[in-house]
Amino acid sequence: MGLELKHEFSMWASLKPPIDFGAGPLGQRIFAEVIEGEATGDRFNAQAVGGGGDWLLIAPDGYGRIDVRLQFATDDGAHVYMQYLGLLEMNETVAQALASGRATAFEDQYFRTTPRVETGDPRYTWMAHSVFVARGKLREGFGVEYEVFRAV
Repeated sequence: MGLELKHEFSMWASLKPPIDFGAGPLGQRIFAEVIEGEATGDRFNAQAVGGGGDWLLIAPDGYGRIDVRLQFATDDGAHVYMQYLGLLEMNETVAQALASGRATAFEDQYFRTTPRVETGDPRYTWMAHSVFVARGKLREGFGVEYEVFRAV
């Protein structure tokens, strides 16, 4: 049995300017609140609701450890909770984009996450029973964008 990845949806989020907690023993901790966001795909279309946030720990090895939590309301009335962990390569392209508010391309950095979904709505049980992996990039302004794939 082989492993394939099927594109399920794309999503984006706009973030408030980050709160920088400074460099501690594990690295530099940053928090950014989700302002708005959207997911679009053949089976999942939703708007971000109820807040959410991106906790980023930039470690001395040059990678940011991502911990994101947010909620979605689907266009057919379901509520979906999503959390994802991941890695963001904090290279020169990323540093310049963050400083200037520019976007990056998917190929500009290693930016991968593993979204996990919870919901009680039976129409979206397939999401809770799936493993997802995503590639990300920075959006114009302060935000992120992902292409999300389901392992099949």
